[in-house]
Amino acid sequence: MVADGIGLVPPWVLVGTSLGVIASVVVALVFYVGGRLSPPSEPTPGTTTSVDARRRGEIREYLTAIDERFREDHPFDDVTVPFYLPERDVAVTFDAHDYFRLEGEGVYTVLCEHEMPGRGLGRRLPFDVTEPDWGPDPDRSEGADALVAAFSELGLPTDADADEVKEAYRDRVKQTHPDRGGDEATFRRVQEAYATASEHAEGRADGPDRASRFDRPGRSDSAEPGRGFRR
Repeated sequence: MVADGIGLVPPWVLVGTSLGVIASVVVALVFYVGGRLSPPSEPTPGTTTSVDARRRGEIREYLTAIDERFREDHPFDDVTVPFYLPERDVAVTFDAHDYFRLEGEGVYTVLCEHEMPGRGLGRRLPFDVTEPDWGPDPDRSEGADALVAAFSELGLPTDADADEVKEAYRDRVKQTHPDRGGDEATFRRVQEAYATASEHAEGRADGPDRASRFDRPGRSDSAEPGRGFRR
């Protein structure tokens, strides 16, 4: 019966089907052989993107200019930060997830977003910095734009206080969290916006004495090593 059924199929259909199967097998073999001869390279742990490399260079230049000692790729258990200031106990990261995790463990952490120029780091540090004489700062307007964008992401004016920032962030998390139907890119953008806006709001509330930000609740004393992620 099978032979009779095949006999009813036009020859051109059989020829076309056979050629399609043969072509599929040939393509599969080509990909297999190519994969064996030239396996895809996996990213090496610790490698950085071009954007991260640029930010690293800018921050490295800035810390060197203000004569601040630092370590690169400093580990905190399973979290590694691009920069760590051992004399100040301050971590600098480009990752929003690491920022919130380390802050929760009592490590003072500065988040550097993609838009933040390296020279803007001094405005985020929790200690007074004597800014180098760079001459005209072409990135100053970019830093201001990033601040406006952060508050805008949360639906707030730039003069909102820390409590308003926190409340707006919680509302945005409910809307954008991947577990609630949001996407990872938007959620990460909201996290970065909150980090920027909260630092600005807290810094404005602290006034010129930025060192007092070390005394906020939840931060462990630097004289007590070995707590949480601290090194």
